[in-house]
Amino acid sequence: QVRLVESGGGSMQAGGSLRLSCTVTGNTDLTTYMAWFRQAPGKEREGVARIRLYDSNTEYADSVKGRFVISQDKAKKTVYLQIKSGNPEDTAMYYCAARDHGYRGYLQSGDTLKPETYGYWGRGTQVTVSS
Repeated sequence: QVRLVESGGGSMQAGGSLRLSCTVTGNTDLTTYMAWFRQAPGKEREGVARIRLYDSNTEYADSVKGRFVISQDKAKKTVYLQIKSGNPEDTAMYYCAARDHGYRGYLQSGDTLKPETYGYWGRGTQVTVSS
């Protein structure tokens, strides 16, 4: 089993920066993608960014493009989400997710920022951006 643990959440003012971490334990032999999602009260869970682990190919939601960076440290089995410049609209619980190859079938275009694409989830870390 894969276990994901997020850390690094906190509060910041608009324009500030924060780096979230997701540390992975367990059997990751089949893990192909990892991603960050967020969910604000009353809103649907939103895909923020994902990374393909074997080549570090990335994808971002339009709402965070240019402001967030997803990256990995393979040796540490850690995926990061760097919030370079936060907005109040970024306030949410941020969740780390991982996908095994072939989970619920093979990927289709547009699937990699959808929650149902991922089978493993962390408990989340809160990010609050004040104006």
